[in-house]
Amino acid sequence: MTVVEIVDGDTIDIRYQNGSRATARLLGVDTPEVHTETSPSEFEGVPDSPAGRSCLRDYGEQASTFTQESLLGDTVRITFDENEGRTGYYGRLLVYIHTDRGLFNYQLVERGYARVYDSQFEKQDRFYDAEQTAQSATRNVWSCRNVETGTPTPTPTATPTSTPTSTPVPDGGSADGALRVAEIHADAEGNDHENLNDEYITFENTGDSSIQLGAYTVRDTADHVYRVPSGTTLDAGAQITLCTGSGSDDETSLYWGQGRAVWNNGGDTIIVKDDSGETVLEREYG
Repeated sequence: MTVVEIVDGDTIDIRYQNGSRATARLLGVDTPEVHTETSPSEFEGVPDSPAGRSCLRDYGEQASTFTQESLLGDTVRITFDENEGRTGYYGRLLVYIHTDRGLFNYQLVERGYARVYDSQFEKQDRFYDAEQTAQSATRNVWSCRNVETGTPTPTPTATPTSTPTSTPVPDGGSADGALRVAEIHADAEGNDHENLNDEYITFENTGDSSIQLGAYTVRDTADHVYRVPSGTTLDAGAQITLCTGSGSDDETSLYWGQGRAVWNNGGDTIIVKDDSGETVLEREYG
């Protein structure tokens, strides 16, 4: 059967060989909502605040993109679970999706795009282990645990007497000149999608003081979004590399946890926003 439409990260439409279609809900997983309000209470540790809901919405969109890039147009195999009915409350099929890369439901949890949906499905132990690992690594949706819980009070400013002009951003640098892109390695050796950690962006702090990068976001023109883990600091003169694939974050390396390549080899735009949503760096290449 063929995946013909992506409803969201955990729901797809499939077409059988006879041409008939059905909507399928992926067993054992729950990605953040994109068509209705997000529910922080469903994601352990994510604050029920505007920042928490906004962060979940971002990762709901990313989960949908990941599912689309992984499944849309592909021929897949589905199986059912003996502990669950074949259809759910809304008449959707309840299925496991198998591709030549393995069990897709599990990959959503492993990469931090979904939580485990509490039920009696047979594979729950394996899924909970993957969820715990993703939480410990603050991978993707679990980075939303670290967003600010309150709304900062605006600092009063004097009314300008004239319209300010924009400050040009140096090539590869931020508006204040401190954070810059030191290296772009968009074309990984071999197949980009199979060598994800050889696709990376290196940032450098050229200023005299450290930069608190926690809750900064890095995105491309296709709106793939990475949120820097809380507590991440880039010291003066130091560099940090954001790899597209998976790994353990440390002082010099961050891992996006994507399942496919992000940066276009022929050209793209790197956009960095701070924790208030202001663009601090924008770099085109290609």
